[in-house]
Amino acid sequence: MTLNYANRISNIKASEIRELLKLTQRPDVISFAGGLPAPELFPIEELKKISKKVLEENGTAALQYGPTEGYEPLREKITERMAKVHVNVTSDDVLITSGSQQGLDFSAKVFINPGDIIICESPTYLGAINAFKAYEPNFIEVETDDEGMIMKDLEEVLRNNDNVKFIYVIPDFQNPSGKTWSIERRKKLVELANKYNIAIVEDNPYGELRFEGEIYPAIKHYDTEGRVIFLGTFSKIFCPGLRLGWVVADKEVLNKYILVKQGADLQSSTISQMEVAKFLEEYDIEKHIEKIKVVYKKRRDIMMKTIEKEFPKEVKYTYPEGGLFTWVVLPAHINGRELAVKILEKNVAFVPGGSFFPNGGNENTFRMNYSNMDEERIGEGIKRLGIAIKEMM
Repeated sequence: MTLNYANRISNIKASEIRELLKLTQRPDVISFAGGLPAPELFPIEELKKISKKVLEENGTAALQYGPTEGYEPLREKITERMAKVHVNVTSDDVLITSGSQQGLDFSAKVFINPGDIIICESPTYLGAINAFKAYEPNFIEVETDDEGMIMKDLEEVLRNNDNVKFIYVIPDFQNPSGKTWSIERRKKLVELANKYNIAIVEDNPYGELRFEGEIYPAIKHYDTEGRVIFLGTFSKIFCPGLRLGWVVADKEVLNKYILVKQGADLQSSTISQMEVAKFLEEYDIEKHIEKIKVVYKKRRDIMMKTIEKEFPKEVKYTYPEGGLFTWVVLPAHINGRELAVKILEKNVAFVPGGSFFPNGGNENTFRMNYSNMDEERIGEGIKRLGIAIKEMM
């Protein structure tokens, strides 16, 4: 049977991370591959009580359709979360999405025509690349350093390209690099976006997971013209299986996202929204987030110390101040995909870095997650990786 598919389907590839995770379901595999939260930290008992209470108190509403914009009490709670990143909004500025991944898809759907340009960090989030590619854009990658995207390079791109639609960034504990933008770079990004009349899509799944120091103001905090679209999620600070995220944007922009949401799935799960809102009302999520941070910091520390001890000195890596990932750069002659195959034979998994570059190249890199494995398995997995790298060198 031969069917006539849309041209865009040829641009959509299977997520390398999702495919790799299928191989890491075996309990003997030490997986640094996915961006998975620690499952032992999920508040299962609390959610049992919350689910029962929601159904007992408001079961018919919980099982009914709801407004596209989302459940109003949850949107109110999200405005409180936004205040943590120094963004003051009302519930009218919030759209609930089915995970922030849906917000990425909507961003391309709202802005991108075939051939338009998306500017992104180099490297950038693989899930965003896959979401955007369906709409047939061209990508221009801008190099980063330890303070974020290099503004001189960004301005050169903006000056020399007329059809840039938006700049996609992950300013806090970036996926995959773990880097965090400085305050100065955040301000400069908004300044350049204003100058060249470009939208900014700010993806912020990890900003509240800072291990040291104060949470930085979001780029949205510096937005003076309503051109920053902020994507948030409960996946990393609560439970990813609930699939709840949000978009915060200027009302004119948000209305476009709402129209797209209506056509995509009408609304996000009513019962999930009501459960999260009830949890936020009855339990202290800040205490829950602090618990997560303590565990992840300990695991980050173990990974960093073991890398320093076990990896050859020629290998470079980032030291994240929060979030879920570190980024490894191997000597140029070592291929990360080949290393991934080799180390999987030793029951260790990571994500090769080449997929995080929309225009290809940089195959001597890989991403590692430290949130999902316990400290003992992290130490053992890094030791095995160190041996494999030395053998390839």
